[in-house]
Amino acid sequence: MTLREPIPAATLREASIPVLETERLKLRAPRPEDAGQVAMLANDRRIAENTARIPHPYTLADAQTFLAAVNRSANETTLLITLPRDQVIGICALELREGPAPELGYWLGVPYWDRGYATEAVRALIDHAFGELGHDALQGGARVTNPASRRVLEKCGFQWTGVGLYRIRALKSSAPIDRFRLERGIWASLKSWGAARRVA
Repeated sequence: MTLREPIPAATLREASIPVLETERLKLRAPRPEDAGQVAMLANDRRIAENTARIPHPYTLADAQTFLAAVNRSANETTLLITLPRDQVIGICALELREGPAPELGYWLGVPYWDRGYATEAVRALIDHAFGELGHDALQGGARVTNPASRRVLEKCGFQWTGVGLYRIRALKSSAPIDRFRLERGIWASLKSWGAARRVA
């Protein structure tokens, strides 16, 4: 009888995160080997200035640190947004923060803007959050200077709740953020957008 090597915690965590498929996309758990693609996409000031946590410049070491942290986190479900052949184009996540509902966040690499990918990915994550995770509401936000991100939330049924100030790491200051909320009942009435398929 031989002793087996212990399974790394990151591998166990990845196995517990579902793979979601839409018409054009696959959303899956991040792996350490994704750091290069994530760093290449996230190292763009236009992305950093519209997200709370992404610094600029964004290095390979930043991506490695981020991926290691999300794979250890019990309060965050982070999925890479990929095209066929596993090409990473962005990230979406649900984070359990203090407050009444998880925070939904997302970003796409600039070459993939204006193609409907963000809406498609966010709808899949919303379906997972309400369907399998059983949440009653979700919240999200978009910088007031980012109408494209606001449109994604609105197309997914989120309703505007007000404006707040949030710290933007790349700006080294706070900026106004439009805040949104989506209730389970609204989601249930909009599900005709087509459910994502869970494949794992």
